[in-house]
Amino acid sequence: MGASCSVLVVTQENVAVNGSRRLSPQEIADVLRERIRVGELKAGDRLPTQAELAEEFGVERGTVRQALRALQEDGLLTNVSKGSPPRIATLAPARGEPQPTMVGLASRLAEAFSAPHVRVDAASLTAETLMLALGEPLRHIHEGSIRPESIDFRVLLPSRDITLAFPVPVDGRADDDIVHQRWLAMRNAQAQVLRHNLLAVRATHGIDVHVTFRALPFTPPVKLYLLNDEEALIGYYVLTERQEEYESRTLEMYDALGSKSLLFSFVRQAGQRDAAFVAESQKWFDALWETITSDLTLS
Repeated sequence: MGASCSVLVVTQENVAVNGSRRLSPQEIADVLRERIRVGELKAGDRLPTQAELAEEFGVERGTVRQALRALQEDGLLTNVSKGSPPRIATLAPARGEPQPTMVGLASRLAEAFSAPHVRVDAASLTAETLMLALGEPLRHIHEGSIRPESIDFRVLLPSRDITLAFPVPVDGRADDDIVHQRWLAMRNAQAQVLRHNLLAVRATHGIDVHVTFRALPFTPPVKLYLLNDEEALIGYYVLTERQEEYESRTLEMYDALGSKSLLFSFVRQAGQRDAAFVAESQKWFDALWETITSDLTLS
C-alpha cells in the first residue's frame, strides 16, 4: 500500500475513535495530490464522484468541492463542477519546459476537449500541426471517454493572393513560383482534412460542430492557438534553408518547420501575467477575424 493510502487509513481511524475529527479540504487535497504525484491517478483519469469521495473521506460534499477547487487552482484538475467527475489535467508538459509543437498541442487539445463547449482559435501558416494534433482528442471522443456538446474552430491562414514572406525559393521568385504552389496545395489539403475530421464527429456522435476559415493578408511570423479562452499557446516560425522534392523537382527554399518549433503555454489561472497574455492574444485574434481578414476558399 502506497504512502498516501497509509496516511488516509490512519486519519480515518482517528475520525472513528473521537467522532469529531474531520479532514479539512486542504488535507483531502493533499491526499489526492500525493496520489497524482506517485502515479496512482494519471493524466486523463477521472476522479471518483463527489459522493464517493465524501464517503471515502467521511466528510460532507462541500468539503470535497473545496478540495477539488484547490487542486484545480493548482492546475491539477480540469472539468470541475461541470456535472461529471473532474479529470486529472495534463498541464505539466506545457507549463514546464516548452515542448515541440506537435507534442505540446496534442496534449493541450485533448485537455481542452474535456470541456462541454470547446472553442479553438488558431492562426498559422498551414493547418498541418493542428490537423495532426487533433487526432488525440478525436480518438478520446470515439473511445467514449469524452463527449463535448459543441466544438467551434476558427482558423486564420494566409491568403492565396498575397506574396508570402516564406516559404520562398532561395534563388528568388520565378514566374511559376512552384514553392508558392506547393504551399497552397498543402494549405488547402490540410485544412480540408481538418474540417472533414471535425465534421465527422457531428455525423457519428451528434456533436454540434462548426469549422470556419478566414484568410490573412500577411504571413504570420508565429503560430498561435487559443483554447477555450483559458490558454494561449505560441510558437515562433524559425526559418531555415532546406530542400524538398516536389513534382519531380528539387526545391531549395527558405522555410519554417512549424511542427518542430517550441510551443510556449500561457494559462489564465496561472496569474496576472499569463491572464493578460491570454486576454490580449484573444483580443488580437478577434480583431483580425472581424476586420482585415476575408473569406477563405479551400481550392
